[in-house]
Amino acid sequence: MSFHESLAHDLARELGAVSAPFERISYSVTDAVALVTICREDKLNAMDSATLGELMRAFLSARADRDVRAVILTGSGPKAFVAGADIAEMAVLSPDEARRFAERGQQLTQLIESMPKPVLAAINGFALGGGCEIALSCHIRVASENARFGQPEVKIGLLPGFGGSQRLPRLVGKGLGLELLLTGGMIDAAEALRIGLVNRVVPAGTVVEAAKDIAKLIVANAPLAIEYCMAAVASGLEMPLDEALRMEAALFGLCFASDDMREGTAAFLEKRPAHFTGK
Repeated sequence: MSFHESLAHDLARELGAVSAPFERISYSVTDAVALVTICREDKLNAMDSATLGELMRAFLSARADRDVRAVILTGSGPKAFVAGADIAEMAVLSPDEARRFAERGQQLTQLIESMPKPVLAAINGFALGGGCEIALSCHIRVASENARFGQPEVKIGLLPGFGGSQRLPRLVGKGLGLELLLTGGMIDAAEALRIGLVNRVVPAGTVVEAAKDIAKLIVANAPLAIEYCMAAVASGLEMPLDEALRMEAALFGLCFASDDMREGTAAFLEKRPAHFTGK
């Protein structure tokens, strides 16, 4: 069992039945795309322990559901994706409790990052602190024009705890990553696009639909090919190039054992749409 499979197994055992009702998020599936919405608009969708737990259950459910081919994560209301951790809850934690809270947040971001199905963040408004870290763990990030990003933890005597000190420099480079981490500054959507923090910026109020448009393009393709592409990128970036290329060739060969490859090539030659089954 791989590390990420073990993580998902341990979380499932810890959290119990993933079918329990949600109170702080909403979860729905339409046309093979799961939409996960954090529903704490009055708190700017701030992240507390209960919301962390519900998000983990939602992503475990999406991971296990063969009918789900992609996931979109967003926050309710126009003001925030996730404005950060719930400071009122966090301020009273002991050092040991704080460490466990950070580890729980890291479990969530690792679960999202390790999903074999693409996760798209539809970022409306503030994505600060833990919210920025959750967005960083998603595979594709679509931002509204009013989106704002930052890791302001140093302003309250902390550092990021959900993986921001590791993922942010990996994504935008060490220099820019350190500048954002050490100043605690906030950047707008245009700057986030310029430095590669987000994939695209769209007009306010359209971010979920824009993410759905991308997801629709993804789910039209062969499921195994999508999964292998994600595995190749996730693992290959941590390998020397020659080793990563050998892995790519091995995955390319595996595709030729699939019904989807045979269907896809036949459909291309016959000039018709392909009908993939994920086998």
